[in-house]
Amino acid sequence: MNLRRWTLAALVPVLALASAPAPARECGDRGVWLQVLGSGGPALEDEHAVASYLVWVAGHARLLVDAGSGSALRFGEAGATFADLDAIVFTTLNTRTAVDFPAFVDGLGSARSSPGRVAPLTVLAPVDPAESSSGAPAFFDRVAALYGPFPPRAARIRGVPAVGNRRWAAFRSEHLALAAVPVHHGGNPALAWRVTAGGFVLVFAGGFSNQRDVVANFAKDADALVVHHAIPENARGEVLQHYAKPSKLGRVAAKANARMLILGHRTERTRGRESASAAAIEAHFDGSVLFAHDLECWGM
Repeated sequence: MNLRRWTLAALVPVLALASAPAPARECGDRGVWLQVLGSGGPALEDEHAVASYLVWVAGHARLLVDAGSGSALRFGEAGATFADLDAIVFTTLNTRTAVDFPAFVDGLGSARSSPGRVAPLTVLAPVDPAESSSGAPAFFDRVAALYGPFPPRAARIRGVPAVGNRRWAAFRSEHLALAAVPVHHGGNPALAWRVTAGGFVLVFAGGFSNQRDVVANFAKDADALVVHHAIPENARGEVLQHYAKPSKLGRVAAKANARMLILGHRTERTRGRESASAAAIEAHFDGSVLFAHDLECWGM
């Protein structure tokens, strides 16, 4: 048994097998905290919001990672405010990761929802430069076509190149610094994000096949490595082009020397198989292994 995993779980309960969302657990007002807004996959019946995360710094939510279905509701339940956000970033762009983005934009455009906010919010998302003449992902043009143009003062959308292996590091605020690197996700533009805040490093790798073997080096010495736990160890076929098996996730975390591995985007394929997944991971990784649940919060 991995004693580090269960020791941490005793301090912050990991409700791996529960089906109902946990009550909101407030993050601390000091230091850096990682909160799960959504821990589930796209299945409508799993009773969880889809993968989405907040990074809190000194009691303020400074970064939103992905905006899956239900994340806008969880954002309010977590007690976060738009005025505090420095940026929203996306690991990839599709309905699973970004369907609630219009709700966030509506909130950004509302003085009642985001009191005190003056500057537009920076939104960073993966883009294939060969497919975008403007430099911004075409996904947002489709969203605007459905819901109307974004309020001009609400968001400043920037595309981050998601091809090749070049590291991007062009965002820094008073509270955090961001870097990104392309990862392989079935041929879809996708990024892993490295967040540095308050002396800690959090890496959000999302869904990746590890075909390019870039995540371990990018996540070197991370305090938290957050990944999609979308497929079980016995998965076969096309899905392996999009996601890594638990054993591979364990190898990546070990090579990165990560302090904790957080398994989000828990799908119908993996729920109920936590013991088998943990065993496959722990055969390679001796750090803390945590199964994400909506509204959990971990201090770094």
